[in-house]
Amino acid sequence: MSDNLGNMRRTHHCCELGKDDIGKEVVLMGWVQRRRDHGGVIFIDLRDRNGITQVVFNPAVNEAVHAKAHALRSEFVIGVIGKVGSRPEGMINPNLATGEIEVLVTELKILNHAVTPPFLIEDSVEVSETIRLQNRHLDLRRPHLQKSLILRHKAGAAVRQYLNENGFIDVETPFLTRSTPEGARDYLVPSRVNPGQFYALPQSPQIFKQLLMVSGFDRYYQIVRCFRDEDLRADRQPEFTQIDIEMSFVGEDDIMGLGEGMVMSLFKDVLGKTLEAPFPRLTYEDAVGRYGLDKPDTRFDLELKDISDIVENSGFKVFSSVVKKGGMVKALNAKGCIDFSRKEIDNLTEFVAIYKAKGLAWIKVRENEWQSPITKFFSDEEKEKMKARLDMELGDLVFFVADQPKVTNEALGHLRNHIGEKLGLIDKDAFNFVWVTHFPLMEYDEVENRNQALHHPFTAPLEEDYTRLESDPVSVRSRAYDLVLNGFEIGGGSIRIHRKEVQEKVFKALGLAPETYQEKFGFLISALESGAPPHGGIAFGFDRLVMLMCGQSSIRDVIAFPKTQRAACLLTSAPSETSKDQLDELNLRVKPIVT
Repeated sequence: MSDNLGNMRRTHHCCELGKDDIGKEVVLMGWVQRRRDHGGVIFIDLRDRNGITQVVFNPAVNEAVHAKAHALRSEFVIGVIGKVGSRPEGMINPNLATGEIEVLVTELKILNHAVTPPFLIEDSVEVSETIRLQNRHLDLRRPHLQKSLILRHKAGAAVRQYLNENGFIDVETPFLTRSTPEGARDYLVPSRVNPGQFYALPQSPQIFKQLLMVSGFDRYYQIVRCFRDEDLRADRQPEFTQIDIEMSFVGEDDIMGLGEGMVMSLFKDVLGKTLEAPFPRLTYEDAVGRYGLDKPDTRFDLELKDISDIVENSGFKVFSSVVKKGGMVKALNAKGCIDFSRKEIDNLTEFVAIYKAKGLAWIKVRENEWQSPITKFFSDEEKEKMKARLDMELGDLVFFVADQPKVTNEALGHLRNHIGEKLGLIDKDAFNFVWVTHFPLMEYDEVENRNQALHHPFTAPLEEDYTRLESDPVSVRSRAYDLVLNGFEIGGGSIRIHRKEVQEKVFKALGLAPETYQEKFGFLISALESGAPPHGGIAFGFDRLVMLMCGQSSIRDVIAFPKTQRAACLLTSAPSETSKDQLDELNLRVKPIVT
């Protein structure tokens, strides 16, 4: 039978005691991290969320308590009363905050026993993610996860403080709303009281925060849960958190300046890091042109170069034919990488194939020649031009992709990141921010055979491009902006459309019939007619931002109870089947799955 807490009350956490506390009687509570028996004296590392303190059971101090301590095992929950003493000479642990002291125990309460855990409660333990997620209550005892969640808490508090001090109002918006087109797939919730009808869980409070601006709230924010039914990756979850911000009577510079101020305050308060502002800015065209991606990692060089004009009439038909069909040829110079083996190059060819590239051409720059199967197809003039544009020097290895612009840029952009990682070019301690601006307003979707909004259909077009909205909508740039940190998009927003006639033109350019957008967004159009102010906003991916602040590679390490790539919670076995009675109440029938 476990002891009750009784009159025992904790006086300190397991990281607070030091030399100044020697001689004090203290009460500590926590979990047994490890147990060591040295010549009849039992040493226990006692752990709570704040750290570890060594407690000692010595028969010379209390024989009965020492005898009771023989039962202690890993993860037992205990409380101890004892006196703080200095560790013997030669036994000080400089790697531990409490490494100069120990507690000589005079009383022990075993508050709960524990079965042997499926893995050690240590940061360095090697165990599959499946096992860890099945036992997340144990996994969360590991120090680095606790530190990450504590940092997340501090980050949320710092954000709230900054926005509160800058005149923002925290307003909650509905979780049960209507499903609207565009964006990712909605999670649907059946309505019991409205048979056959469904709510949707919000992918973002986008429309509601715009309505709050129409309502005159001027500055709104919310740290809000959002939901998207999409394929998952390391930095995606079906339910996620964003810092949602909206402002009235503002332009891009106002929102970007506010975002910089918030991020700077956050990093200073939580990490003690001072960031320099203003952050660099790149247009979407420049970002994709130089780095291949609209979320460039600017911690290292290796920029891409377009050589389409040099090779459009070359004897290498793979290149010239692509250019003549409206495609492009771009190159990446991996400086000093001439020693890459053929197998390594073949592996990189397989890597770019993930991004739909049909091949990866290459040239090694040796002392008296260019080594490659493709060099014989280029004239001396073409070689000289390539050498100059690509800064080709002895020892370089240059990669080429020829395809349609989207494929070429994405393949080489991801290859750039991969090689940067492979060559150790990335400063892991750096935090490089960059704004990307002037995104395309929309892009053509060949599957649906219509234009799709690149961000969302409420993004305002760039004023100088407005006249092309009907004649050439895909060429129209938007007043959208993303904040990128170390190759991750951590925030994105735009100036919104605040006039009815502009919103209707954008809907029409997206291929939405008037009856469709009236049905889905009639309430928004009505609001825009009610005196909507110019407004805009930004949303920061809170999980991703905290992940980067913690130095983690997956947002699952900064979310208490994450889901797998199949959107399953291994701890609770969700999702699960439900009873027929519940389905009948909701007027639902489950269709048998045919395998």
